[in-house]
Amino acid sequence: MTISEAQKQIDSWIKTTGVRYFNELTNMAMLTEEVGEVARIIARKYGEQSFKESDKEKNLDDELADVLFVLICIANQTGIDLEEALKKNLEKKNSRDSQRHKQNEKLK
Repeated sequence: MTISEAQKQIDSWIKTTGVRYFNELTNMAMLTEEVGEVARIIARKYGEQSFKESDKEKNLDDELADVLFVLICIANQTGIDLEEALKKNLEKKNSRDSQRHKQNEKLK
């Protein structure tokens, strides 16, 4: 699935199953909550925190998909083509950072 296809599928789901989009502020709060869930899993699985019993059923792949879903909702309702935005962002990074990381002593 391309990013554009994902944007279309999520838009369709929102309009048929989800009834309507939440407003941008609510979606921003939801995005923050979902990123927090990702952070919780990573801190426990890869960091030094231990899993609570209630966290053992959480899956990183599902939580990352939740982040992507809400991010796409925000893009849809603000008129952003994420596929085009990502292409432009990568072009910017390639031009700006073409030598910066290679010359960073801390990354060697």
